[in-house]
Parts: sequence; structure tokens; C-alpha cells
Amino acid sequence: MRIGYVSRYPPVHCGVGEYTRFLVLGLRSVYPRAEVYVFSSTEAGEDQYIDSEAGVRIIPSFERGESSYKRLIRELNEVGGVDIIHVQHEYGIFGLNSGVAEQVLAARDAGLAKAVVFTMHTVYHVASGREEAVRLQSLLSLADAVIVHSVLQEFELQVQGVDPTRIRRIPHGTLINPYLGHSRSMLSRKLGLDGLDGSFILATPGFLRYDKGLDLLVEALEGVGHGVKLVIAGERQAGPGYLDTTNENIVLIERYLSGDEILMLAALADAIVLPYRDKPGKYSVSGILHLSMGSLKPIIGTRVPRLIELYEYAPRLTIPPRSIEDLASMIKWVRDNYDLAVSYTSSIYSYAASTQWPRVAYSHLRLYKSLLSAVKEKPVRPYLLDSR
Repeated sequence: MRIGYVSRYPPVHCGVGEYTRFLVLGLRSVYPRAEVYVFSSTEAGEDQYIDSEAGVRIIPSFERGESSYKRLIRELNEVGGVDIIHVQHEYGIFGLNSGVAEQVLAARDAGLAKAVVFTMHTVYHVASGREEAVRLQSLLSLADAVIVHSVLQEFELQVQGVDPTRIRRIPHGTLINPYLGHSRSMLSRKLGLDGLDGSFILATPGFLRYDKGLDLLVEALEGVGHGVKLVIAGERQAGPGYLDTTNENIVLIERYLSGDEILMLAALADAIVLPYRDKPGKYSVSGILHLSMGSLKPIIGTRVPRLIELYEYAPRLTIPPRSIEDLASMIKWVRDNYDLAVSYTSSIYSYAASTQWPRVAYSHLRLYKSLLSAVKEKPVRPYLLDSR
């Protein structure tokens, strides 16, 4: 089976890129014979390269946010076509236009792929005002399958008229943290953190943006009292400098963290805090939530669409968004009733185990095989439309 993913990919700093790499690694573990290509953005350079661990060739094929995607078709033609062309779609990568959808659908019709799959990492509600995004979503019935991660995304697409027989809900993958059980001193040393001994440690990892609610968390910490240390870690993506780094109980690591560093931080922490404030009309799920779930620690989060899985499996640990008082109260409750909080979170630990990357990859593989079995064999031929 030949699979072509259209996605950002490391070393580009991007959650969807990391998602794609984890999916490829999972696919390798359940189906080593797969021949996999990633048709990536050009942000890391113009030269092809090999990810030897994942066993995949990375082919720069499009510019972020472009509309034509002619080079993508040329590169697809260059490798002789694929069985499955799978777009890891995020509006921040492909823009609000429908160019990538139109081109991969045309490539399938021209014989360069037998089936087209989209994973919609974000789905916009019709009331969001994103008319171009809703227009692209209306084309998804023309794909062979559309993968979403949450029930909110699934039913929003149905309401918008996407053929429900095309929609598949496959959860975001989870990595069980390999650093669990390591000593705090070793983890602190590797992360360059001092002065955390004896403290109740909260961690908020991931990109630093306004929608993460970090300013609310900083203010809530003032009402928690002594003995609690908060580590905020990640690369700033956008927004003003609203973080109070003078608070002696807050440690700010403002840089891009590798996957291992995020896992070490999650293993070091007593609890993870995700005080997100979501934008109305936008449905997605949180990759950081899944990294946190795999670390088997209590997770405090807000009741927003991005954290719907936390609300489904551990609602007692969720609070209304933007409520500083509720956030402070929940942090104190978890600190003062830690054993109970750990026990209560057991249901989300089970969910983490059931969504490990090999299991998620196997769900993808079954989908790919079912699509190919339903498609009549067609010879792959050069793309006939203008791709100059």
C-alpha cells in the first residue's frame, strides 16, 4: 500500500506536523510494509529528506496558505501516484481557500490516487463567519472519507450537509509517557529547573497564545497560596507579553520544547492545567491534552470544545472558561485531595490506553483497506490537467 500524507512535518514547529509523524510511526508498527510519503510545506527548505526512524520520505510540495497546489500534483506524479492521498487539514496551514481539496480530488479523478482522505483538525461552525472555510467543508462529501476527532466536529459537518457515510470519528492518538517513574531530581536537572523540591508542581505545556488562558492562570495562582509552583513552557506563537514572570511561584520556559522535553515536564508535574478559552464557532481537540492523558496525572481544564474529551471522561476536574475563582478553587481541591483526584481520573487513563498511537494507526489502516477494496482498480497515469 502506498500512502501519501499532505501535511506539515518536523522540523517545522507545528502540532499537526507532530501528529502526522506520530501517526506514521504508529502505522509502521502495525503495517511495516506500507510505502509512505509526506508531501510537506516548504517551510523547512526545498530539499527532500528522509526521516529514517519513521521510514518516510519528506517531499516539500507546497507553500503555506497557497491556493494553486500545482507543485503538489507534480510531486505526486513524480513518485508515480499513491493508493491513498491523505490531507492532514488545518486552516492555519492551508488557508481558508479550497485549493488543496480541489487539487487532490482532481488528482484522484486523473488516476494519481485511488482514494482521498481528509482529517479535519479544525471544523468551523456555520455561525463562525468563516464563509470560505464552510465552503471548503461543503466539498468534503466528494472525498472518500473524512476523519474527525470529536463528536462536536462530526455532527457539525453533518449539519452542514456532509454525507455522514463519509465521516469517521477516530480519536487523536496518545503516547504513554516513557518518563513516568523517573526521579524528580533527574527530570528537573534535564529540564534545567531548580527550586521545585517540596512544591506541588503544576505544568502548562504547549505553544503560548492568548487562547490558552495563561493570563487567567497567572491571576488564579495568586489565590492558591504558597507551596504551589507553576511551570509554563512553550514557544510564543502570537499575542502580547501578558505573562507575569516576576511571580516567584511561576517558572516560564519561553522556547520550543522537543517532544521529550514536554514528556519530561508532564512526568515531573503533580497535575496539568489547561485553562483554555476557545474562540466561538471553532471545533478542534488538544494534542497537549492527549500528551497529558498519557502521563497519568490529574488534568484541570476548562469546558471548551477543544477539551471535550476531558469533559466526557473526567467532568469533575473541569471548570467554566474565564472563571479565575473556579480555577483557583479547583487547583486547591486537587492539591488538598490529591489521592482522590488521581483515583477520580482513572477513567481518562483508560481512555489514554485505548487511544495509543498503534491503535489509532490501526484504525486508519482498516479505513484505508476498506476504501481500496471499494474502489475499482485503475491504472495510475500522469496527471492530465495543467500542473505547470
